[in-house]
Amino acid sequence: MQLKNYMEDLVWQRLDEVLINDPETCNCEKCRYDIVSLALNSLPPRYIVTPAGEAYTKTKALESQFNIDIITAITKAFQVVQNNPRHDSKQA
Repeated sequence: MQLKNYMEDLVWQRLDEVLINDPETCNCEKCRYDIVSLALNSLPPRYIVTPAGEAYTKTKALESQFNIDIITAITKAFQVVQNNPRHDSKQA
């Protein structure tokens, strides 16, 4: 049995959908991880340990408000990271 925050998978899945809307986006690994970590800190975790829990969470993820919340969290995190990047200017 393994404990997993399924919200992490969902945020990673939606990340490129948000970043593609801004061609000036830094796509370096450090910025991507910063965006995901900030977004996850603002979203409720969805811990799963059983196949039934995973199925319930996947079903919940189909709801539009659930997806809107994820995209909003990523967008806000993206804005913070874009305004305060932690990478060297050589990496950008």
